[in-house]
Formats: sequence, structure tokens, C-alpha cells
Amino acid sequence: MTVHYLLDSKEKQRERAHRDFPTFTTPIAIDSIEFQQLLTKIAEDAERRRKADTEEHPYYGVKLIRQAKLGALRLPVELGGSGVSIRDIFQVVIRLAEADPDVAHILRYHYYQVELFLLNPHTEQNKQYLKKVAAGELIGNAFTEISKKDVGTLTFETTITPDGDGYRLNGTKYFSTGTLYADLVAVMATSPEGQTISAIIPTDREGLILEDDWDGIGQRLTGSGTTRLNHVYVQKDEVTVVHVDDTPFNSHLQLYLQAVITGIVHNIVADAKALVLGRARSFTFAAANTPSADPQLLQIIGQLSSSAFAAETIVLEAASAQDKAVRLAVNGVIDFSLSHKASLRAAQAKVIVDELALKAASFLFDVGGASATRKSAHLDRHWRNIRTIASHNPDVYKSRAIGDYIVNGNELPIKSVYF
Repeated sequence: MTVHYLLDSKEKQRERAHRDFPTFTTPIAIDSIEFQQLLTKIAEDAERRRKADTEEHPYYGVKLIRQAKLGALRLPVELGGSGVSIRDIFQVVIRLAEADPDVAHILRYHYYQVELFLLNPHTEQNKQYLKKVAAGELIGNAFTEISKKDVGTLTFETTITPDGDGYRLNGTKYFSTGTLYADLVAVMATSPEGQTISAIIPTDREGLILEDDWDGIGQRLTGSGTTRLNHVYVQKDEVTVVHVDDTPFNSHLQLYLQAVITGIVHNIVADAKALVLGRARSFTFAAANTPSADPQLLQIIGQLSSSAFAAETIVLEAASAQDKAVRLAVNGVIDFSLSHKASLRAAQAKVIVDELALKAASFLFDVGGASATRKSAHLDRHWRNIRTIASHNPDVYKSRAIGDYIVNGNELPIKSVYF
């Protein structure tokens, strides 16, 4: 389905989510009761939408995130944030993904763009955008193009050309995850001089059309559709020239996906527990009369729980490498060796977490019997969501690059922006 969203229609859809939750002036504390309540509300809304068996968008969950100012968590306290670490952000993402992986995935580019702002927080342009983030605004992306260029390249068919005191954007972007729900969108384009340009503009700007046409097998409601730019006006202060050397690896975007997958594995554990406790009968060949006493089923759940623990530990350890790289940045420039180390850890995390998660999504059915395969149970969503996310970064390429570095000392490929 293609939907052309104007600001008023977006707001009407958001306001359907009228359930009460306080609006915070500063980000909600991530160790608070209120944060747990927020997670519960998001999970309940996801379950309600699944039971309705409709593809209703998670506007309510996104609205809660705005009200809780979760998008501003990384900002220093003096800028209206909480000053949490990157590791803390990934912990939040895992918890959000456990409640609703679509909602967690929607924030992927937002948190990355905030990191870019924070590398140079004192420029006048970044100051203005950080104020918007502190106020609760969310940022989506219009990056990917379907062309013959290698994935991750920083040259685009989308153009930005001078027009009076500003510019005009023209082009088509795909897989614009999160942009359907965002207040701002970061558009990547190429100037007539061949420079790579980032333009951050409101999503209600005239000529910008968001199409809800994502038809993947998983992560169905992430808003990962098409963005069309038809002679969209851009002000000079909305434009930034992008330099590859600023962030040569972008491990943040890559590791983020593993955090979402980890949250899904936690949800698999919860569903496995519910399946076992919800079964009254066992099988003829079973080792116990009741499923909850069956040692084989308990072993499977133990394995699932251990996989969730391992995945979370790996992701958070890799996130710590990013914290170190950012903490030791000089004048907004991250040390190459620290950036490479963070990218290596993100790649290693992906190779292992993907494998653990896909196995977990399959093992889930071993504790539920044939009834677990009912379409109405929606348990296939875990595998579909994991498979969709994991396909962003093919493991085969990551493993080879890691092996080449270990054996031959060849560094990982530079500037694989999304992939």
C-alpha cells in the first residue's frame, strides 16, 4: 500500500493512541519504574496489534518514546539529556526490541545521527539540531538507493543543486527505516561538484513524499519504505558536507541491528516459557507427565536463556569499544585504530549473534508442539524478523573480512555506511 503522508494525517494517526502516559521535560531514567512502565505499554500495544491481525503501525509506541524523551538520552545533561553511555543506549535498544522490535528498529538512524552531532556539539548547526533532539524530535534517514553502485558507497544519484539562497533535492531513496514516524530526515545526495552532502530537513517539507511500501517478510512496521524527493527546497543551514574520514567504519549502525536481534531472543525466551506453562498435556514419549516438569523441555529453555544472555553480553561488550573510541576523539575526529577496533567487535558480534538468534527462533517450536505453529500464535514472527535484520549484513562477508584481518593483517573495509 502506498500512502502519501501530510503532517495533519500523520498527527491524526498518532493521536489515535490516546492512552495516558506523562510527558517528561528531560529523558526518562532508564533504571526507573517509569521506564519499565513504558516498556510494558509498548509490549502490550504490540500484542494488541498482533491479536487484531492487522498491520496497524506502532504510532503509540513512538509517541511514548517522544514523551519519554528517549531520543535525547545520549545528550549531556547541560544540553537536556541524561549523559548516558553508548553501552547504555544499546541496553535500552535491547529492552525496546524485547517489547517491540519494530519500535526499536525505528530509532536506528536517530541514535546514529545523534552520535554525529555529539562529535561536534559546538557548531551552530549542530546546536540547533541538538535542541530539537532534546525537545523529543526524532530523525529518520533517506540514504539507500537501488543502483549498480556497491552498497555503502558515498556517491548518489539523488542530487542537490543550488536554487537562490538554498538548494533543491531530487531523487528516490529506498529502505528509509524510521522515516515514516520521524520529525526530521537526513537525506544523502551528491552536489554538482561531486561532494557528498547530508541535508537534514523536516518530513513535512513540500515535495517530500513518504511511501509505506516496505514488503519484507519481517520487521514489517519499521516504516522502511520509499522516500521521494521532488524539487524539495533545502536551506543553507540544513546542509553539511560529508567527509569519509570523519567516521570511517560506522560500527554503531551495524551493531544496532544485533541489539534489536538480541531483544527478539529475549522475547523468544518469554514465549517459550509461556508455551510450556500453557500446555496441560504432554506426549507419549515425553520424560514427564507435564511439560513444565519435562527435563528435555527445560533443557531447551535453558539453552534459549543462555543464548539471550550470551547475545546481550557480546553486544554490550562491542558497544563498550564504541564508547572508548568516542571518548578519546580529538576535535571530533575518532582515532582510526579505535574506530577499527569498534568495527571489528561489531562484525564479530554479528557473526555469533545472528547464529544464536536464528537457532533460538527455531528451537522455540520444539517446546510448543504443533499448536505453536498456528498462524494465530504469530510465533513465526521471531524467525522472520531475525532473518530480515540479519540479511542487512551478510555474515559470509563479515566472517571473511575478520579472518583476513586475523591471518593477514588486512583492515576491515572502510565506510560501509549501512552494511
